[in-house]
Amino acid sequence: MLRTIRKIAVIAGLLVLSWPAAAQYPNRPVRIIVPFPAGSASDTVTRIVAQYLSTSFGQPVVVENKPGADGSIAASEIVRTAPDGYTLLMATNSPMSAVPAMRRVRPYDPMADFTPISFVGRFNYFVVINSGVPAKTLSEFFDYARKNPAKINYGTGNTTGIVTTAQLMNLAGVKMMHIPYKGEPPAITDMVAGRVEFMVATQTTTLPFVKDGKLVALATTSSVRSRAMPDVPTIAEAGFGKVSIVPYAALFAPPKTPPEIIERINRDVNALLGRPDIKEKLETQFFEASGSTPAQLTTFIGEQLEVWSKAVNELGLRE
Repeated sequence: MLRTIRKIAVIAGLLVLSWPAAAQYPNRPVRIIVPFPAGSASDTVTRIVAQYLSTSFGQPVVVENKPGADGSIAASEIVRTAPDGYTLLMATNSPMSAVPAMRRVRPYDPMADFTPISFVGRFNYFVVINSGVPAKTLSEFFDYARKNPAKINYGTGNTTGIVTTAQLMNLAGVKMMHIPYKGEPPAITDMVAGRVEFMVATQTTTLPFVKDGKLVALATTSSVRSRAMPDVPTIAEAGFGKVSIVPYAALFAPPKTPPEIIERINRDVNALLGRPDIKEKLETQFFEASGSTPAQLTTFIGEQLEVWSKAVNELGLRE
């Protein structure tokens, strides 16, 4: 009898161990790493997603900020993390497109060193100047910049700002002094204080200061005008063509994360992104929510890497 009981216990134990990982996931808190500071657009969007993901997971989803090195610090940590689904990365084009395109020695391979989960959406950007600069349009600003060569400072809080500004300077034939920051919030602080005159930054971080009159929005980088500032033209309408960079957010897991776990996270993420109330909440942050399959995200990352590599080569931005 005792031998039979032991045999049943062994079989039961083996069955438990053979359960799919997704059936047990998650059974403890999940961490989402953001490659930019608290208060940044990426951080704000991630916290909205994490709040609702906590409900569907039945576990706390904690947001952790690890800014620096254009997002490569956060991305590199994910590469080294255990593939159990408990540490994820809310990546943007900075760590996944810009770093691999701009650095001669890549710290990681965006196509091989991560497990794609889902596209999350797109950010919208404004081209802004300090209110003390004597210009009301993008053309007027660049005319002013030509008369003051290399005397105007421009700030960047992410690689979208770096490459988009470089594209605009190339189109306008102007030079400005670059002051890089670890994220947009500290750059905006310096801009409001007058230490930086020009910046390409997310509508989320710039709009409050534009409404207060401390900054002036000259254009939006999206293909359509902002609903919050419909009088602000697109870059194309301002006469400077179309920007090829797509500022996005997407969720990734460490390499070799089990497909059952990826499927579970993907299902929950896409479900929440499809909810009208969550879409509306993200829209208030000027973020266009949009999910995907892991395969679709893989294709998108490959396409954006080509776009970034071409832009970096043409503009001479490779480090």
